Amino acid sequence: MRVADEPLLFTIDEKNRNVELTKRGEEYLAAGESDANFFVIPDLAQALHKIEINPDITKEETTSQKEKILNDFAIKSKRLHCISQLLKAYSLFEIDEEYVVLEGEVKIVDEGTGRILEGRRYSDGLHQALEAKENVKVGELTQTYATITLQNYFRMFHKLAGMTGTAETEAGEFWQIYKLDVVVIPTNKPVVRDDKEDLVYKTSREKFNAVIDEIASCTEKGRPVLVGTTSVDISEKLSRMLQLRGIQHNVLNAKQHQREAEIVAEAGNPGKVTIATNMAGRGTDIKISQQVKDAGGLAIIGTERHESRRVDRQLRGRAGRQGDPGSSQFFVSFEDNLMRLFNSERMITIMDKIGHKEGEVLQHSMVTKSIENAQKKVEENNFGMRKRLLEYDDVMNIQRAAIYKKRNHALYGDRLSVDIDYMFRSTLNHLVSNFKRTNDYDGFIRESIIVLGFEPEIDVAFFREAKEKDIINKFEDDFYSFYKRKEESMKEMLFPGIQKVHKEEGHRYKRIMIPYVDELMSQIPISAEIETAVKSNGETIMRDVESSIALSILDSNWKEHLRNMDELKESVQSATFEQKDPLVIYKMEAYKLFETLVYKMNVDITSYLAKGKLMFAVNQEIQEAKAPKSDFNKIQTNKSEENARRAAEGAGRSEPIQIQTVRNTGPKIGRNDPCPCGSGKKFKSCHGTDSV
Repeated sequence: MRVADEPLLFTIDEKNRNVELTKRGEEYLAAGESDANFFVIPDLAQALHKIEINPDITKEETTSQKEKILNDFAIKSKRLHCISQLLKAYSLFEIDEEYVVLEGEVKIVDEGTGRILEGRRYSDGLHQALEAKENVKVGELTQTYATITLQNYFRMFHKLAGMTGTAETEAGEFWQIYKLDVVVIPTNKPVVRDDKEDLVYKTSREKFNAVIDEIASCTEKGRPVLVGTTSVDISEKLSRMLQLRGIQHNVLNAKQHQREAEIVAEAGNPGKVTIATNMAGRGTDIKISQQVKDAGGLAIIGTERHESRRVDRQLRGRAGRQGDPGSSQFFVSFEDNLMRLFNSERMITIMDKIGHKEGEVLQHSMVTKSIENAQKKVEENNFGMRKRLLEYDDVMNIQRAAIYKKRNHALYGDRLSVDIDYMFRSTLNHLVSNFKRTNDYDGFIRESIIVLGFEPEIDVAFFREAKEKDIINKFEDDFYSFYKRKEESMKEMLFPGIQKVHKEEGHRYKRIMIPYVDELMSQIPISAEIETAVKSNGETIMRDVESSIALSILDSNWKEHLRNMDELKESVQSATFEQKDPLVIYKMEAYKLFETLVYKMNVDITSYLAKGKLMFAVNQEIQEAKAPKSDFNKIQTNKSEENARRAAEGAGRSEPIQIQTVRNTGPKIGRNDPCPCGSGKKFKSCHGTDSV
């Protein structure tokens, strides 16, 4: 293998669907680059350790060198990941098998059903790689908002049950994952379908010629034929062969899924030939007439064995429904993927012993059993992959349950006050602990102002001499007093306006928007229940603000955490080279990431609530249309400055501010009119962009 691999740029592992660059491939791609190790990821642990034990560099230089190595590691990891995905797209994914191109888009085909998975995209840049391969518009990377495996989704239900005709082969998986038994129910009428032994050929060419001959033979007898294929490509190849023989037929695959009902309705007519992927007749019986029953019933022809026995059984099950006659026959060649990748050497040895020659067909129960054993190996392999995926998702499931519990509290208001109180205390405790360790009073005050927007009444002597617990208690008292004053001030400013809206427009509006922003003027959509606020005399206004802010910040942080977890899952796979279990490392690192997530959410929510301010639109006459063109920008700037100045003044007043709308007394500027600033552009494309 060393001699065979030496000239290769990359290697393909079809069985595990993986592609890996060789040393020569890395050198080939790095040709012309100044860095000889352009695609070589550094040993992170060793590199960081060398820096830590170096006595000749300062603390600042240590930090700088660590950041450089971490950045280099991240860039090269991403670079290798992109190359890997492109190689996978070109080497392992075939058009009209795993995906189709329709209307300028790459669409995934479900391997089990043969139907298009609308709206679904491969993750980790693989879909973009396929779009680049097929020369269609490359879409944006998708952002994951929520994720769960089907297994953990089904586990959320208290009761599970189901019915299918092919569950028996998966009984072990049902028990291991869901603790469900599989019970076989006898058929209503005896099955009289003739399931014949597989016909094995040496090459695909011989196999497909035999399939065409069998189709012609069945149609001459007046029997309808359903030909099952594993991909769109094979179904179209068979269609071309039938056209050459002049045999009328229908093709049902992911490209013609709109005609499914029409094609299935005709599939049972005498002499009708239907070529289909795994979608034909699923959930619908193919009806046959008495004439067809007398001729022998529906004939099922499989062009190759599928990786799963369930799919083969589903294809056989299209015939022989409710005691109807029928037959099923699979045609197999040694060039089929299943035979090529998973066939045992024992079967080849047997064929050699019996003197099998090219052009001859082999039909024996031992051969059929050997093929089924190969299918069992694939099923075991696929189950192992699903089980491994579930083990990874079990780690996420614990985190998901904790976050969604907090999210429900924020969404419905239950126990939100307890969560907010915990966030406040956690942030305050962390601030004190961080700076008390080094007795850095100035840093403590500075960080309190930056994070919380207020300066605690703690002097330097008390901070340095008192115990940490006493400082925390004093800090909490100061912060809660500050937050209470802020809450009362907001209530005084907002409640009169809410009362007025409730009195005049209460029959029309249920909620009212609250203009609450942080110091960066980033606004989270916040609204309050009008009727509830009036009934509680304004006490629920701040609760609605807290609910909206907690929900928004929690969601944005969770999305970022999901992306980090995906990257972690990719990065830990290299641990196998060090003879370590990637799952163990994943669990340890995932716990650290979750701790970071919780801390960041606590700080972000506390900071937004503590530092946020109310911003009001004030009464102002805007004269843009009457002003000279050269003064347009000046008027816009003065308007923004005046709004900010008045809002700042209003934030410190205790009396309510009357909320009024901004009115334009000049002529209205149309969206397609020239912009008054003189730029020559339309108003909608210049200073009117904010009004669109």
